[in-house]
Amino acid sequence: MNNRVAEILGIEKPILQGPMSWITNAEFVAAVSNAGGLGILGPNAGQTTITTSPEETAERMRREIRKTKELTDKPFGTTLITDADMKFTWPILEVVIEEGVQVILLNGVEGTLTEKIITPLKEAGIKIVYRPLTPTIEDAKSAQAMGVDVYVATGFDEGGTLPTSIIGTFTITPIIVDVLDIPVIAAGGIGDARGVASAFELGAEGVFLGSRFIPTVENPAAQSVKQRIVDSSAADLLLYRTLPAYYRSLPTPFAEKLVAMDNQGASREEIAKVGGSSSVIRIGMLEGIGEGGIITVGTGITPINKIQTVQEVVDELAAGIK
Repeated sequence: MNNRVAEILGIEKPILQGPMSWITNAEFVAAVSNAGGLGILGPNAGQTTITTSPEETAERMRREIRKTKELTDKPFGTTLITDADMKFTWPILEVVIEEGVQVILLNGVEGTLTEKIITPLKEAGIKIVYRPLTPTIEDAKSAQAMGVDVYVATGFDEGGTLPTSIIGTFTITPIIVDVLDIPVIAAGGIGDARGVASAFELGAEGVFLGSRFIPTVENPAAQSVKQRIVDSSAADLLLYRTLPAYYRSLPTPFAEKLVAMDNQGASREEIAKVGGSSSVIRIGMLEGIGEGGIITVGTGITPINKIQTVQEVVDELAAGIK
């Protein structure tokens, strides 16, 4: 395939799987890469318990990287979160370099991308896919100048932590495409080959999907969650304010509690204090418990009508690539 994203990342199809916090593991990520896309280990890949230790977090990632290597000889990625204090960033960066991971996904809030992160990755020959929380023209130009290889333009249609700007995927994608020379990947609300084709029509050279990969045989999410996604559509999703901006979820008792707090005028800080921990995703999506968790997915779930293998999903999505 004559495609810059595929060429840069060393993959067959420019289809990237989102990291999705708790619901990735070596088996799932390897399946995506073996299918021709790019599997990406999430921040808590393969884990079922929380640790507050940056060092333990990094060593857990090292173990999952090594497991993934045993299951695929294709490129795969690891997530590196850039936040305000960077205390988890540096230990994981060291592990990624030591283990020879070929691609890094930099997930960051605006203003946290620095050459202190970019330089060691570039020196190690690691390809950098940068996905800011909120894509902007200024941020995109800055990231390109720093040397990132691929930029991900994420729209408000996504699942998980939503951008602070309420701009849809198919609006933000051409805005970013028009100001960059490096390839742009579209993220948010893409659920089938039609969405892929639309992203490419707008100038994207790849797609980035999370929700579409949850109802797959290999994904570690609870079976009940996979079936909920299959049985639901975008019209079923709840939206509520929190920090830094918004979250959405399929209806669960806990999600409805957060929506009620929002409707009753609670502040973003108050809502985040109750439901802002990543553990609500672990409880809701990995364990399938709605009383204390949420099922956060994007608006692209509507065309998902069955649980499939990762290979089947990648093949169907690839039909939209132009």
